[in-house]
Amino acid sequence: MVSIKQKSDFFGVAASSLCLIHCIVTPFLFIAQAHVTCCAAEAPDLWKSLDYAFLAISFVAIYWSTKNTAKEWIKFALWISWGLLFFTIFNEKTQWFAIPEYFIYLPSLGLVFFHIYNLKFCKCKEDKCCSNG
Repeated sequence: MVSIKQKSDFFGVAASSLCLIHCIVTPFLFIAQAHVTCCAAEAPDLWKSLDYAFLAISFVAIYWSTKNTAKEWIKFALWISWGLLFFTIFNEKTQWFAIPEYFIYLPSLGLVFFHIYNLKFCKCKEDKCCSNG
C-alpha cells in the first residue's frame, strides 16, 4: 500500500484541484439554486464543510511534501499558499475584510503549481532519500 508520505504531492494536487473546482462551481450552484427556490440564500452545510475538508487534506499533503522535498523555498511556498487559502476561507466565514471572491483562486492555483513543481525535485522511492537544502 502506498503511503501518503510517498505520494503526498499527488494528494496535494488532487485536493487543491478539487478545491479549485469547488470554488469555481459554487457561484453557478447558487445561481441554479436561486432559480429553484427564492428564499434559500445559504449554501447547504455539506457544501460549506468541503472547505474544511480540503484544508485538512491539503495540510496533511503539505506536511509530508515539505518533509521530503529537496528545495527549501518549496516548503515556504507551499505553507504560504496554504496559509493564504486558510485565511481566505476563514475570512469568507467571518467577513472581517472585504476580499474579492476570486482571490481564493490564487492560493488554490499556487498549491496545485507548487505540488506539481515539487514532483520534479524529489522522486523518492524511500522515506528519506532527499536532502534538505
